[in-house]
Amino acid sequence: MNEQSGPRTTMCGVALTSNRGVLMTTLLKLDNVSKQYGKDSWALQDVSFSAKSGEFVSIIGPSGAGKSTMLRCVNRMIEPSQGSIQFQGKETTSMGRQELRRLRRSIGMVFQHFNLVERLSVIENVLHGRLGYKNPLAGAIGIYSQVEKRKAQDILHALGLTDHMFKRCDQLSGGQKQRVGIARALVQEPELLLCDEPIASLDPSASKTIMDHLRSITESMGITVLVNLHQVDVALHYSDTIIGVNGGKVVFRGTPDELTQDRIHHIYGSASGELIMDAPAQGKLKGEAQLAYEIG
Repeated sequence: MNEQSGPRTTMCGVALTSNRGVLMTTLLKLDNVSKQYGKDSWALQDVSFSAKSGEFVSIIGPSGAGKSTMLRCVNRMIEPSQGSIQFQGKETTSMGRQELRRLRRSIGMVFQHFNLVERLSVIENVLHGRLGYKNPLAGAIGIYSQVEKRKAQDILHALGLTDHMFKRCDQLSGGQKQRVGIARALVQEPELLLCDEPIASLDPSASKTIMDHLRSITESMGITVLVNLHQVDVALHYSDTIIGVNGGKVVFRGTPDELTQDRIHHIYGSASGELIMDAPAQGKLKGEAQLAYEIG
């Protein structure tokens, strides 16, 4: 059956074909991917999953489970020890230097700690997302076309950063810095956005803003978002698909509706009552410490 393209939509000045309302194709596929450090240490073991165009996928699991390693294997910031990674139907693990450079143009990355050049302006940091399209000389001296500059400005406007465009990044709040990081990734015109704990360092209000923008990116631009999260409730709210990882292995893959409390405990290797989500919804348990606080 031939697939019909969805209507073209525009967000952040970038026109792309929306995948909403049509049969989505597989964009990314991992098959038995493993990563070994040393003789006996495995960060990943036989990881297999796929992500479709325009899909929002969250990866959850305890610290040290292999979530960040998995994300970095996708764009080969970390080299997998074995297994297959296909992006847009092409095997990435065997790509040479030039092919890898072209691959990374199509895969944007958003970091927990922003990875911005603090002394440079917001617009300059965003334009760094175009470096993958430049020769070394043009990149080194910062030569960008008017089209590229306009695209960066449009993206910043869509992310609510118009008034901060020419400020140094060290003058911004954490949430604003993360929006700059998203803008830098979007100016690449990616098909896939990898987000490594993008709200781990942010307050609840800034976290919501970031997650709302990421969800909007999938819905209005058709860009696949693959995000590592520690917050299960956030994954449940925003995701199309959730992947649970523990000990370097995928132990759950399903929709938010399929992620039961028992399955959450399985992902985190915990017993009932050991996770923050198990805390009573109303009030606090009055243990000795709470009583001492009240009478003190």
